Amino acid sequence: MTNAWMDLAAGGSGTTAVWLIVAGVVVVAVLIGAFAFGSRQKRRESPPPRPEEQPRMPEGGPVHEERERREPYEMPESDERTLPHELGHQGSRTAADQQRRRWDEGSSGSFGSGGPGGR
Repeated sequence: MTNAWMDLAAGGSGTTAVWLIVAGVVVVAVLIGAFAFGSRQKRRESPPPRPEEQPRMPEGGPVHEERERREPYEMPESDERTLPHELGHQGSRTAADQQRRRWDEGSSGSFGSGGPGGR
């Protein structure tokens, strides 16, 4: 076993220090170049919109979401087996009853919640 690696680790040669300084200068130069490149790119971008270019509220006031209960169309009945590609688009329609369904009184609304149990 030689002791050459110990000499290198102990800083036996001055070239190691020179290479570290050169590497540091290269890293600093790359960072400065990246900053300059980013600044040039930022100057080429269009400016932010002026206040008169901003979106305006509609004349009727703010738009709100609409909630409605939907129900699916019934499955077509036939004596033969219906395959998925024969169904086509199965849409939905507005439900006749628009009242929101509520949980049963005394029920927690989930399975296995440790509630009082079934009735």
